[in-house]
Amino acid sequence: MFKVKGLSEEKVAELFPHTPVLVGYRGSIAHGMYLPNSDPNSIDDKDLMGVSLGPADIYIGLRTWEQKETMFEEYDVVCYEFRKFVQLLIKSNPNVLSMLWMAPEHYIYVSEAGQKLIDNRHLFVSKQIYNAYTGYAYSQLKKMEAYNKKGYMGEKRKRLVDKFGYDCKNAAHLIRLLRMGTEFLNTGELEVLRHDAPQLMEIKTGQWSLEKVKEEAQYEFKRADEAFDRCTLPNKPSVEAINGIVKEVIRNYVT
Repeated sequence: MFKVKGLSEEKVAELFPHTPVLVGYRGSIAHGMYLPNSDPNSIDDKDLMGVSLGPADIYIGLRTWEQKETMFEEYDVVCYEFRKFVQLLIKSNPNVLSMLWMAPEHYIYVSEAGQKLIDNRHLFVSKQIYNAYTGYAYSQLKKMEAYNKKGYMGEKRKRLVDKFGYDCKNAAHLIRLLRMGTEFLNTGELEVLRHDAPQLMEIKTGQWSLEKVKEEAQYEFKRADEAFDRCTLPNKPSVEAINGIVKEVIRNYVT
């Protein structure tokens, strides 16, 4: 079993059940934007994402297993069943797609099947990322402006919303998503570890006014539209080739 700093082997096995194939940091750590708990402005958990092959009988019988989500101390963990993960990749889900383009130091465990996905990440490249990333960005824009302190917020995050008049974490997500989507449309690559992390951290810690954030978002939405108009990427992911990889991995696993 692989190791995660601060977690026992038993807890790692519980968080990433069955047969893990890919595990890594996601969210603020992967983007180079993590604020430790010692920082007064920190509202970050340590986000982990895993992918596992489930029990063999979910592939040859009636049993099902799709995902497991757990909060444990400072860790926010999600683990997807292999096929579920690939289905989300095909939809260009921003949270999941980043797992194929992370910096090497942010991968905790990569099996042969996990490496096969990373090596074939070009199969998931398509113009679909425009709708996926701008759609997620728009949802962050709505949350940022709503000033509605939802139940998922801790007390510290609620205090920061009160202090700055908007949700700074949503604002940072908004700008990052738009920039990543535009870069992908231009290059076919995701820059997960952000070169603009210092500026995004300014937004995240309330150093930008709400008006400045909204102006930047308007500019970035326009850039994304322009990138989509000139984009030469395929319209859809290469589903048949992806299906071939999934069948190969599952066949080798259950036999």
